[in-house]
Amino acid sequence: MKDSRLAFPQNLKAVIFDLDGTLVDTADEFVPVVQSLRAEHGYDAMDPQRIRASVSNGASALVSLGLNINEDAPEFESKRLRLLELYSHVVGTMAAPYPGIELLLARLQERGIVWGISTNKPRAYTEPLLERLNIQPPPGSVVCPDDVNHRKPHPESLHRNCHELNCAPNEAIYIGDHLRDIEAGRRAGMYAIAAAYGYIEENDDPNDWGANAQALSSHDLLELILGTQ
Repeated sequence: MKDSRLAFPQNLKAVIFDLDGTLVDTADEFVPVVQSLRAEHGYDAMDPQRIRASVSNGASALVSLGLNINEDAPEFESKRLRLLELYSHVVGTMAAPYPGIELLLARLQERGIVWGISTNKPRAYTEPLLERLNIQPPPGSVVCPDDVNHRKPHPESLHRNCHELNCAPNEAIYIGDHLRDIEAGRRAGMYAIAAAYGYIEENDDPNDWGANAQALSSHDLLELILGTQ
């Protein structure tokens, strides 16, 4: 799927990725964390696929899903902090870059194209994850919600990426597995690719996000990005 509203960058200088569900598969860490949280509250294990599909929505969404409580519940924040505590013990231990990502990064480096990360994952968990994965070449920019005033879908984080990577938005591509990512990319003035292989909820459809292109597999990214070069 391609969208003619924004052309592929004529002078591609940077590729920016969302983290969970786009660059790195972290769901195998969140599934046991949510199951453990449920067990602590006397609930049986739930369908792992439901947990995987919600990973990109963050810790609050996982707590709501796992314990069936709303964010305005008085006890919600303590449950969210407990989930994050459980996650802190496993972060980076079962995660891995999606297939083809490391080859893509190597090819980008060969062509002098830098890369970065824009994520809504707090830096306290992003840094240990990236440290343990040791992805090479390393990202030239990592922007977390701690670094900006507004989270995605606001474009602030992507504008900061572009500043740190020394490129204009129309010289960069953003890839993400959620509507908020595509909205952020488009609002930033960037060519946006939907990572349809990521954590997509059952009632969601990447075809409705308005992306400029769609990757059904992480292997597709190489051709989508460099096949036109």
